[in-house]
Amino acid sequence: MNLRRLWAIMIKELRQLRRDRVTLAMIMGMPVLQLILFGYAINLNLRYLPAAVADQSQTAGSRAAVQDLLASEVIEQHATAQTPQQLIDLLRQGRISVGIAVPPDFERRKLDGREAIQVMVDGSDNVVQSAAGQLAQYPLNQPDDFHATTETPISVVSFYNPERRSAVNIVPGLIGVILTMTMVLFTAVAIVRETERGNMELLITTPVSRTELMIGKVLPYAGIGLIQTTLVLLLGAWLFQVPLRGSLWDVYMAASLLVLANLSLGLLISTRAKSQFQAMQMTFFVFLPSILLSGFMFPFAGMPTPAQWIAELLPLTHFIRLIRGIMLRGADLSDLWPDSLALLAFIAVMLTLSIRLFHKRLD
Repeated sequence: MNLRRLWAIMIKELRQLRRDRVTLAMIMGMPVLQLILFGYAINLNLRYLPAAVADQSQTAGSRAAVQDLLASEVIEQHATAQTPQQLIDLLRQGRISVGIAVPPDFERRKLDGREAIQVMVDGSDNVVQSAAGQLAQYPLNQPDDFHATTETPISVVSFYNPERRSAVNIVPGLIGVILTMTMVLFTAVAIVRETERGNMELLITTPVSRTELMIGKVLPYAGIGLIQTTLVLLLGAWLFQVPLRGSLWDVYMAASLLVLANLSLGLLISTRAKSQFQAMQMTFFVFLPSILLSGFMFPFAGMPTPAQWIAELLPLTHFIRLIRGIMLRGADLSDLWPDSLALLAFIAVMLTLSIRLFHKRLD
């Protein structure tokens, strides 16, 4: 082995990396991104879960008990309701994670030592379910009419996944993770591959417009995405007995929105990448925040506010809410319209940018 030649090759590779700004940015940016995500955005100690209260007693004791629960900082009141059924509706729509129901005979139940407050928990997220379960152990010591201190019994009812099976929570989210990983990657290399293989020269000479070329690249992969969705649904039901409480049509509509969002994002990446390797690097740079910030692995409520702002820009965040709401809580798309609208807006913006940034020329 000639050390001089070996040194020359090493210097050449370092100079090539220095000229490749995308790779250099990945080398420097990926450790920083991972440190920030894992250090700040990932938090398993949940606080301030969105909650609603239905106080049918409206006594000084019931109001004090509710305030004690809010003082635990596990929950934060976002809405009020008149009946427990309204709390269940809010849970199904995904507007709250915890519902506090105080019955009309609160004072009598407390004196008799019976369960005087019911805590309804959205069990479609196991971490939220565990955090809200802490309320059952939270001491509520209220003085009665004789100035004696009595403890208020609390019951916790878990909806949608009372057995706390992890597969019920994980499998619906896996649909989004798989679609994000494959759809973005497939289309991220689509335009770059045409250039590297010399096919772009042929496309330039054709009368195909930019819009036709970009949409034509997207549509074939949309069918592949729906096939992947079907495969995960079938295996989830067969191997893990994951329920489908909502409409199958709504599931495919939500999956179609995510597929189109990821494909349009992949096209935007392909217009900026100079090689297939760069396209794969950019895809991974998008995929890592998506899987960590979307609520798939770690609860959204435990993230700091800046991380939640970033997560709201990611398609997977909205799909996780849609798919868990449809499959586990039995909601429909009309109940979850904010997330559907967010995905439609993302598709429109990304596809418009992709078409504008793509030029049918080699330079």
